Amino acid sequence: MATVSFADASRIYPDTDAPAVDSLDLDIADGEFLVLVGPSGCGKSTTLRMLAGLEPVDGGSVFIGERDVTNVPAKDRDIAMVFQSYALYPHMTVADNIGFHLRIKRVPKQERAKRVHEAASLLGLEDYLDRKPAKLSGGQRQRVAMGRAIVRQPLAFLMDEPLSNLDAKLRVQTRTQIAALQRRLGVTTVYVTHDQVEAMTMGDRVAVLDKGILQQCDTPRELFARPVNLFVAGFIGSPAMNLFPATVNEQGATFEDLTVPLTPSQRRELSADQVRIGVRPDGWEVGSGDGSASSLEATVEVVEELGTEAFVYAITERQTPVVTRAEGMTTIDKGDKISLVPKVESLHLFDETTGARLIA
Repeated sequence: MATVSFADASRIYPDTDAPAVDSLDLDIADGEFLVLVGPSGCGKSTTLRMLAGLEPVDGGSVFIGERDVTNVPAKDRDIAMVFQSYALYPHMTVADNIGFHLRIKRVPKQERAKRVHEAASLLGLEDYLDRKPAKLSGGQRQRVAMGRAIVRQPLAFLMDEPLSNLDAKLRVQTRTQIAALQRRLGVTTVYVTHDQVEAMTMGDRVAVLDKGILQQCDTPRELFARPVNLFVAGFIGSPAMNLFPATVNEQGATFEDLTVPLTPSQRRELSADQVRIGVRPDGWEVGSGDGSASSLEATVEVVEELGTEAFVYAITERQTPVVTRAEGMTTIDKGDKISLVPKVESLHLFDETTGARLIA
């Protein structure tokens, strides 16, 4: 086990104008499960490949423990990767696939068998050791790929969207197993995904990237409660945060009939007279459309009933979409008029020009 650090690390692909990863500074603690998340092309897989030694580092440094591995070949970094594709040898049994690296390293047969069975026991694969990959389900194949990484006893696990090939139900089950297994093993793990729900449910911390730049790295709870800018606010959360363009006046920030007061410190932080008001779907008090002061009046278009909860998709008088959360089996129906008043503790304010969060 070891810490992992990126010190001002950059990767610039040939014939491109912008870095794929731009001056990344990131410290990952020993035994931590860190998730890299962001939209397609944000640099998360490139970051993982730089750590693995599969991509060169064009600026800065990468450390595993106290060792600078920036120019160390991938085979000498003592890491193990799990990819989106299982990359199993079809002619080998599960036991042979798991123990393949140990055989290449000439680990004695008895020791090899012991480590293979230990990994299989951890992953619930004891009954499948004599099967070929073709006789396994997708989830079982992914566990074999993980077993192959586990037996190496590396300093760090690197996982590049390992659940992308699984169906939705199996993804939920397998991500729980991976998170629980990582905590049992205590091995530093860097996990890449484009699925922010997956990131929020698995990681000790989550690093959000956009256009090669680290936007925020924090616990899932802090990311959700205190996004540092507009990008993180809009990316984290499902359904996404409601974000409304508002104009600053003497009363505060105003959007349609909704006015949010601004503190003196928030006014001092403003670079212009435009802000964004942010409210999570669960951050509204929902009324019956009585036109109360400082509320959004909206007409319900769709009610997404999920059993224990419902999401109400509505549109304001000026045709702005808005989403709110309601209790399951809600009486709100399509065509209803509703009033939405934001809860004070659920309000977020961002500078329209810089995108930065305005601190109260």
